[in-house]
Amino acid sequence: MQASRARLFKEYKEVQREKSADPDIQLICDDSNIFKWTALIKGPSETPYEGGVFQLAFAIPEQYPLLPPQVRFLTKTFHPNVHFKTGEICLDILKNAWSPIWTLQSVCRAIIALMAHPEPDSPLNCDSGNLLRSGDIRGYQSMARMYTRLAAMPKKG
Repeated sequence: MQASRARLFKEYKEVQREKSADPDIQLICDDSNIFKWTALIKGPSETPYEGGVFQLAFAIPEQYPLLPPQVRFLTKTFHPNVHFKTGEICLDILKNAWSPIWTLQSVCRAIIALMAHPEPDSPLNCDSGNLLRSGDIRGYQSMARMYTRLAAMPKKG
């Protein structure tokens, strides 16, 4: 557990130092628990998620970085690889392709890349996956855009 704490503190310092380096990702560590983080990621441009800000929750195991963090969307997201109710993410690096080389920041990058390039053949959201597999790109994009507008757009006020 000591090694994982040291690693997380190192990542925390790096995030603080490089805040402006990656404007698409904002990682926030829970003040009372180094094993709990949240992230705000911007929807990738030229996708139905563009303009949205999506919140992710990280639960980091005590064996980190030997084991991957558990990451889920807190923002409702219509995407084939995101479970609509739980926010669970189907991404190989969060399961069997994990390596200690990955950081919380690079996991956020991979999630943004997944948003831009969905994998409809291993869907957690079958409705979304079926639209893409059947070639209904417009249907998928309009649903994804609608949920982005409803759940991920900053409220005007």
